[in-house]
Amino acid sequence: MNKNNKPSWDLSPRQLCDIEMLLSGAFAPLKGFLNQADYDSVLATLRLADGNLWPMPITLDVSARFAESLQLGETLELRDPEGVLIATLQLESIWTPNKDLEALKVFGSNDPLHPGVYYLHHQAGAIYLGGTLTAVELPEHYDYRQHRHTPAELKALFKKLGWHKVVAFQTRNPMHRAHQELTFRAARELEANLLIHPVVGMTKPGDIDHFTRVRCYEQLIKHYPEQTTFLSLLHLAMRMAGPREAVWHALIRKNYGCTHFIIGRDHAGPGKNSQGQDFYEPYAAQALAKEFEAEMGIKIVSFENVVYVQDRAEYLLESEVAPNEAVLTISGTEFRRRLREGLEIPTWFSYPEVITELRRSYPPRHQQGFTVFFTGLSGSGKSTVANALMVKLMEMGGRPVTLLDGDVVRKNLSSELSFSKEHRDLNIRRIGYVASEITKNGGIAICAPIAPYSAVRREVRELVENYGGFIEIHVATPLAECERRDRKGLYAKARSGLLKGFTGIDDPYEAPERPELKLDTSEVTPDECAHKILLTLERLGFIKY
Repeated sequence: MNKNNKPSWDLSPRQLCDIEMLLSGAFAPLKGFLNQADYDSVLATLRLADGNLWPMPITLDVSARFAESLQLGETLELRDPEGVLIATLQLESIWTPNKDLEALKVFGSNDPLHPGVYYLHHQAGAIYLGGTLTAVELPEHYDYRQHRHTPAELKALFKKLGWHKVVAFQTRNPMHRAHQELTFRAARELEANLLIHPVVGMTKPGDIDHFTRVRCYEQLIKHYPEQTTFLSLLHLAMRMAGPREAVWHALIRKNYGCTHFIIGRDHAGPGKNSQGQDFYEPYAAQALAKEFEAEMGIKIVSFENVVYVQDRAEYLLESEVAPNEAVLTISGTEFRRRLREGLEIPTWFSYPEVITELRRSYPPRHQQGFTVFFTGLSGSGKSTVANALMVKLMEMGGRPVTLLDGDVVRKNLSSELSFSKEHRDLNIRRIGYVASEITKNGGIAICAPIAPYSAVRREVRELVENYGGFIEIHVATPLAECERRDRKGLYAKARSGLLKGFTGIDDPYEAPERPELKLDTSEVTPDECAHKILLTLERLGFIKY
């Protein structure tokens, strides 16, 4: 509660993106966060309860504890992380969603490898709130102000410039020459002007940060004919929902005054599922958007892949390439490998100025900071191996090394926390935050907590990988051996019921499914374990002998 006795909620990063889109008119016809009737209708029919087309549930998710204090009809104040009042919400609905159903309807899957599904189940609040918003002020941005526009501002700009046909291009990645050729073609064939409209709110975890991407866009746009192309940033939180997301993106661009919208292969696709297959068919997004094209009032421009033909020294659509012509390609995986290893990237693939910007932010791995994150049962040998690794890395030199041992962090950083699941997760988040700052500044963080829960470990990985490497080491020493080593008698107390919630006895340990390395200290010495880790770091490119 605030001093006016009105309930107040601090918006999450996704909610801040959503509320900006709602208040600016980018999410028209929405006037606020969906109420329950609209939410149910969107899941079932891709429409609001009044029949308007809208494919994405835009909801205000909160904790169950906070929701208990609310009553329908009251006014909720919505604030940014600094406490600035952004808007008020007139509460119309409070409900507990069926998140399994939402995942299947929106994402077509309940697979936790889908970032939208994972967010839904592990980061979004348990209760949804819906109602009409009243704006107080839009969220403040201090970066790239010259590239940020509301729908009304872009419409006015297009009118001033005399742009009657505007084709929008959506991206969450740096643009290279194939993207440029695709947009060239679209604008030329339509006799339209081009809006490069990248997402700079929330994209897929692990994507290149928006500061770097915008610098890349600023370099690329110099290679378009003058007065034909405009760059504007979209502070959207993507859901990576494939076909539904394509319809959503088209509706948003219509609200910004665009007449056409480019949809390429696998639009807003999140990659591979647990079976190693794409979550969505390559052109499913195009098909669904085309289905609603007339109703949306914006033309869908469908494109297949654009490839570089060596003999012609030009980019063509795949269907335009003759069987005997050699095609040069660099996959996203290969491009990232060349970037992290400092290898040459050919000029036919990308402009040198763009690569320079990428190399500034993402130097070769052996020049980046990284985090080595140990996880395992109490007594598994994490701290011993972590200390051995620290000494060897300090011996090598080149980067500062910091050890964040579980017991030491508990004493100095988290002494007030209990051993409840909530507090254990908070302790790991604190360790992850410190490790991310060390990594961001080019150092090495070695973390050695128990970290029994997979969800918070994934959260820490995503945080650290924004700035450098994350290497998870599962110290998988058997429980019996951990008990045998127990000098403090903690396992014995847990077995006798004197110590409750002890990991491995009456509280679960969720073993990592895909760690970078798995060790068993009952079979090898700490020195040998440390050497195995160094070999892994060398293989991944983070150190050089």
